[in-house]
Amino acid sequence: MAELRHEQLGLTNEDVIHMYRTMLLARKIDERMWLLNRAGKIPFVISCQGQEAAQVGAAMALDNEKDFVLPYYRDMGVVLQFGMTAKDLMLSGFAKAEDPNSGGRQMPGHFGSKKLRIVTGSSPVTTQVPHAVGIALGGRMEGKDLVTFTTFGEGSSNQGDFHEGANFASVHKLPVIFMCENNKYAISVPISKQLACVNVSDRAIGYGMPGVTVDGNDPLAVYEAVKEAADRGRRGEGPTLVETVAYRLTPHSSDDDDRAYRTREEVEEAKAKDPIHTFAAYLKENNILTEELEKQITDEIQKEVDEATEYAENAKYADPESALLHVYAE
Repeated sequence: MAELRHEQLGLTNEDVIHMYRTMLLARKIDERMWLLNRAGKIPFVISCQGQEAAQVGAAMALDNEKDFVLPYYRDMGVVLQFGMTAKDLMLSGFAKAEDPNSGGRQMPGHFGSKKLRIVTGSSPVTTQVPHAVGIALGGRMEGKDLVTFTTFGEGSSNQGDFHEGANFASVHKLPVIFMCENNKYAISVPISKQLACVNVSDRAIGYGMPGVTVDGNDPLAVYEAVKEAADRGRRGEGPTLVETVAYRLTPHSSDDDDRAYRTREEVEEAKAKDPIHTFAAYLKENNILTEELEKQITDEIQKEVDEATEYAENAKYADPESALLHVYAE
């Protein structure tokens, strides 16, 4: 019997069920956050819907005992795979004192955890790219076997930070994976108004690194590309630019009305390729995801999200006196 696609990549049935479960967990947390926002309970949502396959597929190709991730604001799938929980993310959404990212100080999407090797980002986009390069350089100088993985949208690939980071990493052959999550829109600006080249990955040749474009709705394709990039980095062969092409299924954020710049027909067409459904279909076709197992996973996630929501909603806000902590000497 011929090997299935995931088996060819060295993944077991348990691995791909875990991949699907993490993708679905990200989706269900995200959907709950929209409901909470519309109910006036949390102030802001910036969504991962449509990009979970790229995020989880990529993060599973890394070593979360050695590697560092520098995610951008949509990367719920990445941080869940690296050890964050539904409760952690809900505490962030409600801006409570126990929020592990920032103690309720930052907007949602500013992920950070020292123990989980998730390096906190900043609100200006693309600032995480040169940070990833710096960590890779530090690892090289200390003789550590680590790869840094940083993500950004296709709009961010037009920023100076991307150019500086990509150029420096290539010159010094640093183990950095630059992953552009191309979701077709930089807020309201379509990709046709952002790039003159066909793909973001076309830019890689200018920095002397490999560039590859893969289907961001296919977690196995993303896993394969990122695994290869990580292996290259560990061998001392330098950085890689990976572009995942998917579609942002929601408005840019809970403060955006995407009807002003894209048609409902375009969004519905993209939903037909929703990675949650297409990956589930692959697993069902190959008798890996049974109806019984699907129901079990869905029920577990529902319970997890419900408990996380209840806990975070009832948790305490930070004391006003703590506002200056982590700013000055304390």
